[in-house]
Amino acid sequence: MEVNAARALAGARTCFVGIGLPSTAANLARRTVNPDLVLVYESGTLGSKPTRLPLSIGDGELADTADSVVSVPEMFNYWLQGGRIDVGFLGAAQVDRFANINTTVVHRGPGKPEGRLPGAGGAPEIAANCGQVLMVLRHSPRSFVGALDFVTTLGHGAGPRDRAALGLPGAGPAAVITDLGVLRPDPVTAELVLTDLHPGVTVHQVRAATGWDLKEADRIGVTAPPTAAELAALRALKAATSGGPSRRVETPGGRTGDRPPPLP
Repeated sequence: MEVNAARALAGARTCFVGIGLPSTAANLARRTVNPDLVLVYESGTLGSKPTRLPLSIGDGELADTADSVVSVPEMFNYWLQGGRIDVGFLGAAQVDRFANINTTVVHRGPGKPEGRLPGAGGAPEIAANCGQVLMVLRHSPRSFVGALDFVTTLGHGAGPRDRAALGLPGAGPAAVITDLGVLRPDPVTAELVLTDLHPGVTVHQVRAATGWDLKEADRIGVTAPPTAAELAALRALKAATSGGPSRRVETPGGRTGDRPPPLP
């Protein structure tokens, strides 16, 4: 899933990156298919080149490795709303057939408390203003639902005309990449359809993991298996991340060394 999500960024110049799976994909893309990709994070970092996956948008690794750090208002008003970002890469807790996103709340049933989620963050603005949107998440009936419990971020609304009617400049979701395959909006209806399967996955598996009557493209492709180089890059990225925050520091003499251990 992460490898195919990274491949989707092969032709991008700039990517507004969400934390989690989108960040894994974007950083993997820089290490494989698109070394010149400019990574943009909501906290104001432009051109970040983290040595590991950031733990949040406020991770110091993003600022330490960025070409530039700007204020959050400048990031949204000038860079994002100014149409300067090619691709927005988002995750989701729930997605519906028109690629609308819920990251706010899930209803657990009568008599049960609502499940509170992290919330919108910058996703509504990213989905509205980036040239196009890619999404990556694991495929299950809990995630791909017939009706969202809450609409946090607009994808294609209720059909192909909704974005234009609202005056949204971006084209909206172009692909949803999962651990089973790839879904893309139908060019006429804007409803997500199954266009590609990962090796070994069947149409029946994808339909069973989708909470609506998922339609299929006339011809369904099969994604290429990850190469040895892609897998090695992904494993190295995750290994660097598992060690926690970077321990690199710059000494007064300008040399980089290890940060001393904390005092007992």
